[in-house]
Amino acid sequence: MSIVSLVIIASILAVSFAAFNFVKVKRMDEGTEKMKEIAAAIRIGANAFINYEYKVLYAVVAIVAVLMVVLTSWYAAVSLVIGSLLSGAAGFIGMKIATYANVRVSNEARTTKDIGKTVKVAIRGGSVMGLCVSGFALFGLFLVYVIFGLLLGQLEDLSSYTNWLGVSFIPFTMSLSGYALGCSMVAMFNRVGGGIYTKAADMGADLVGKTEAHIPEDDPRNPATIADNVGDNVGDVAGLGSDLLESYVGSIVSAIILGYHLVISAQANGSVIADGMLTKLIMFPLAFVATGLISCCLGIATIIFKSKMSHDPHKDLNLATYISAGLTILFGFVSSYVIFGKVENLGTFNFAAGWISPWIAATIGVAAGVIIGAIAEYYTSDGFNPTKNLAHASLEGSALTITQGLALGMKSCMAPCIILAGGIIFAYAISGLYGVAISAMGMLSFVAATVSVDTYGPISDNAGGISEMSGLEKDVRRITDTLDSVGNTTAAIGKGFAIGSGALAALALMISYLYSYNEIGTNLLLNIVKPIVLAGAIVGGALPFMFSGILIEAVAKAARKMVDEVRRQFREIKGIMDGSEKPDYKTCIEISTKGAISEMKFPSIMAIVVPVVCGFIFGPEFVGGLIIGCTISAIMLALFCGNAGGAWDNAKKHIESGGIEGVGKGTSAHDSAVVGDTVGDPLKDTVGPCLDIFIKIMSTVSLVAVSIFSKYNLADLLSNLFK
Repeated sequence: MSIVSLVIIASILAVSFAAFNFVKVKRMDEGTEKMKEIAAAIRIGANAFINYEYKVLYAVVAIVAVLMVVLTSWYAAVSLVIGSLLSGAAGFIGMKIATYANVRVSNEARTTKDIGKTVKVAIRGGSVMGLCVSGFALFGLFLVYVIFGLLLGQLEDLSSYTNWLGVSFIPFTMSLSGYALGCSMVAMFNRVGGGIYTKAADMGADLVGKTEAHIPEDDPRNPATIADNVGDNVGDVAGLGSDLLESYVGSIVSAIILGYHLVISAQANGSVIADGMLTKLIMFPLAFVATGLISCCLGIATIIFKSKMSHDPHKDLNLATYISAGLTILFGFVSSYVIFGKVENLGTFNFAAGWISPWIAATIGVAAGVIIGAIAEYYTSDGFNPTKNLAHASLEGSALTITQGLALGMKSCMAPCIILAGGIIFAYAISGLYGVAISAMGMLSFVAATVSVDTYGPISDNAGGISEMSGLEKDVRRITDTLDSVGNTTAAIGKGFAIGSGALAALALMISYLYSYNEIGTNLLLNIVKPIVLAGAIVGGALPFMFSGILIEAVAKAARKMVDEVRRQFREIKGIMDGSEKPDYKTCIEISTKGAISEMKFPSIMAIVVPVVCGFIFGPEFVGGLIIGCTISAIMLALFCGNAGGAWDNAKKHIESGGIEGVGKGTSAHDSAVVGDTVGDPLKDTVGPCLDIFIKIMSTVSLVAVSIFSKYNLADLLSNLFK
């Protein structure tokens, strides 16, 4: 069986399994009329937002596609459109199933009172998103490979193509870059738009409902509660799926593009290269992720078809992830032997351990992803001391809650960065630069399982909200609260995983970027002490802070409007508190929608425009420094935001669940914890998740545009004039 056949079989298997789970969930009972009414309101709000957002998104995609036709090639533009459509479809389908699964999870808890059966419904819904992410991404790569690689003969063509502007590039690498850019654009819009939406609603619901009116988060009397639940679907489901799909594609594409540059460089240096080596370097990442996707199908199936679930959801979810990762490593070993087992002269590409080298590099990536996730769990789960200590800090007031959370977030950055640094060093030692790209791909090779587990979280959160608003028994809410608490931890693990994989994917793209403008056969160097490079690194280091500030301000603006509206309703609609009148949910949904769409445009477009403008003014070396500075700065900031925000959230839930004796809802300590959670909300659900996309889209845009601005830039023009 050829590798290409394996890729299409894996993608069809994943999408078919996703369709099966979608139908199974859809056929389940929604419960009482009240539950159906609330679920319908959430569904309508989510549909309205994503339809509106996609109109803006695809207008920008159309503009960028036209520019690519003019400045690069028509096939790069077509690839961009393919990537944007498939990534958009994955996000849309994931959002749809989440709005169907939430009420069915709630109803399963109501009818069975069995936590194991309820978890199954949530993970079945989450698996649709996870399987679509990998299935659609691989299917898109298959289309690009067949249409442009095989039918147009780009695959084996190592010669540069020069367009009408005199810009030269390798055709197939440009097609792949276009595909990755299309996925990146959808990820940026979904993460930024969804992140602003969900946190504006969440902060409005918390600041007025919890701390002023002293009613539960999902109390039906809270006017912002429907908007809050809508936000979980558009931000934490559609945004998450598009984010990791983009990382997944970026890691595969960067490994393939790097393979091209390594072969061309080896030829230029007169090195001996085995026959068909380029094809093998291209096929290994495709084979690894295809077998990884099949492994994820098996891992997800073990929990969905398990006859008897445990009463520990975290244990069952971890089992699915570990089975997926373990099988991925096993099948990857076979792939490495089949592809490289009989190849000679692998030392040309610094394969220190022979044919097993790429597999070791990929395994390093898998292990790094699991370890980074475990570190995130340690810092954010209320089962460990950092979050427990943070909960106790709430006894001493809001100021110390904030201070302790900041300290926790800052300290949490060190361990993941050591893991990333070690992974890069060992991957390079065993497989050279190709190994670094392969380790990023390895970390993301079982992404279908991690996204499935992560999506389980917002589905469970929504289920809890529906249970509260529908007035279901306390036993039901206890089950959904348990699922939600586990979901907070899986979300924190997912965010740590996304940041780590994004950093490695950005590094791999950075290596390909350097190859793209350096002379063939020359040493691959970017001299950091060169003033133009150092200046770029300094500016790049500041960019994530600028980007984060814009996002937090955007959330604050939208949240301020939400707070004013919720206060107005409590003030003017007298029957809200006694339940005799219904709040105006629709107005709150409209405020979040308009606020998110209005505020998301500038930061989303900023990530695309900044590297291009800097490139045309200062040239490729400045942009190289820009990407390095931006990547390093963003890794730290994203880890800090994700872990601090996750810990604040779980510290609040620790208090609510009775983790501190004599302290519960309505106490001053709980109010302090709510303030901490509110501060952490935009950090963990808007800033942190968006930063890893920010660095990847900047790297991808730079890779696409470097062939143009390395030839045409103001710095070189002025330098030539004054010679």
